[in-house]
Amino acid sequence: MKSVRLSAVVPEVRLRPGAPTAELRRAVQSDVVAHVLAARGITDSAQLRLDLDRLIPPDQLDGVGEAAALLEAALRAGANICVVGDYDADGATSATLAVHGLRALGATQVDFLIPDRALDGYGLSVALAERAAATGAGVLVTVDNGTSSIDGIARARDLGMTVIVTDHHLPGEQLPDAHAIVNPNLPGAQFSSRTLAGVGVVFYLLTALRARLRATNWFATRAAPNLADYLDLVALGTIADVVPLDGNNRILVHQGLQRIRAGRARPGIAALIDIAKRKAASLTEIDIGFAIAPRLNAAGRLSDMTIGVRCLLSDTEAEAASLSATLNTINADRKTLSRDMVDDALALLDDALAESPFGVCLFDAAWHEGIVGIVAGRVREVARTPAFAFALAGSVAGDQQLLRGSGRSIPGINLRDLLYAIDRQHPGLLLRFGGHAMAAGVTLTPARLAPFRHAFCSAVREALAGTEPVHVVESDGRLNDSELSVAMAQRIASLGPWGSGFPEPRFHDEFDVVHVRALTDRFFRLTLRRGERFVEAVTNILPPARGARVGVLYRLAINRYRGDEQLQLDIEQHWPA
Repeated sequence: MKSVRLSAVVPEVRLRPGAPTAELRRAVQSDVVAHVLAARGITDSAQLRLDLDRLIPPDQLDGVGEAAALLEAALRAGANICVVGDYDADGATSATLAVHGLRALGATQVDFLIPDRALDGYGLSVALAERAAATGAGVLVTVDNGTSSIDGIARARDLGMTVIVTDHHLPGEQLPDAHAIVNPNLPGAQFSSRTLAGVGVVFYLLTALRARLRATNWFATRAAPNLADYLDLVALGTIADVVPLDGNNRILVHQGLQRIRAGRARPGIAALIDIAKRKAASLTEIDIGFAIAPRLNAAGRLSDMTIGVRCLLSDTEAEAASLSATLNTINADRKTLSRDMVDDALALLDDALAESPFGVCLFDAAWHEGIVGIVAGRVREVARTPAFAFALAGSVAGDQQLLRGSGRSIPGINLRDLLYAIDRQHPGLLLRFGGHAMAAGVTLTPARLAPFRHAFCSAVREALAGTEPVHVVESDGRLNDSELSVAMAQRIASLGPWGSGFPEPRFHDEFDVVHVRALTDRFFRLTLRRGERFVEAVTNILPPARGARVGVLYRLAINRYRGDEQLQLDIEQHWPA
């Protein structure tokens, strides 16, 4: 995937709004830091405490009491429990956490099933319910799925299984007939953190179950596990699923990262860190999002996420190393395939935007359905409009081939709600759909692709009130020479975790380009000058020419080499000054 020049258009730079309180200013002792935090909703220094005792209590999560009671009964009866996960990193970490956690709490028979992306599709299908029943399971627990699995859960109940749904996806008009549903996004839910990832929901359920077991003397003859030991999984799944980092999720991610950095990651995560050539002691959210999670996700995209779950479940370093090596090989194949598909998609983009600047909907019969989400994300970045990419699905409906698409959105356009509106306006157009505000999936027949493209672009146009998306850059402002420093980069890093909903600070300014050097076909190193100040920078977009004066949006970073630390700007966008 060669670097792509995102745009030569001068963007509208918008400063993130925020008025820091006097208490916050006193606490952080920096105007820059105070404004950064205020722009992300921090009003007092107490919100910067990310201790576990500040988590919302587990008993406040809707449905968790009923689910914990059912699991307690299952544990006491020695029931066979089957965990049904999903084929992405959140689903894999959720399944791993459920299996590990239930075993640690005393379950004697726990195993898992992961749907095949091509054959089963998303969620608990009828066929998957039947496979679970064939294992002898009496209790079926879905993780990171189930809210939309109406038919699969009905079949599981017909087969005599107790069904517990744990999920975080938005519900449709109908809820499944499960024995218990734990989902912070159900209608009328009172839980104040609706942005839990699937793995976060599982962590809350296990915590509630442990409290219930303690109250009923279950641990009189066995040790109660420290569930905080599993927060490395929670951090990985939460970052990988790009859910908004509200205060609750920031605590979960921070605590998980702290354990990883202290050398307390389970063997599977440690092996993934090692094979990605990262260091656990300095692991960042960016390392997880761009190096660790992709290696895990690759299995679900191109192969079988069972490999990923087995890696995370590994008890020995040798087994974890072997499985992580397999995941690394699959990820290398994924990189090659995604580069080719993204290049194909970008070649189609001009014609698509000429047809409609409101939304992009692309399809190629040669594309792999496991990679279309990556394609949609890249197209969205370049076109700056919501995008869908479709591929032929591995499954069929009767004798009819299906298309499976993945969409990515822009701020202000809730993709899942948009699909819901399309489904209501055009009954029968969508065979299946679901997802989040920023990412969603849909299944169609080939004959319905053109009508969907029209409906999708029309819905985006309506959502944007007929005004083409504006190229907007959000910035935390400009830094002076003293603030443009390693110390400031370290200070900002210490205030993480950063991520969706709590974005890492971006700053902007104008620089003269002194020198440009290609590191690879995707990465470039630049020397920039502002007045008398020189600073090094890197970027993975095509750089401006030497001698140019440019506006730059950048993140502060630190280049560490042989024990030396130097400031480095990570350039995300640039434009003519």
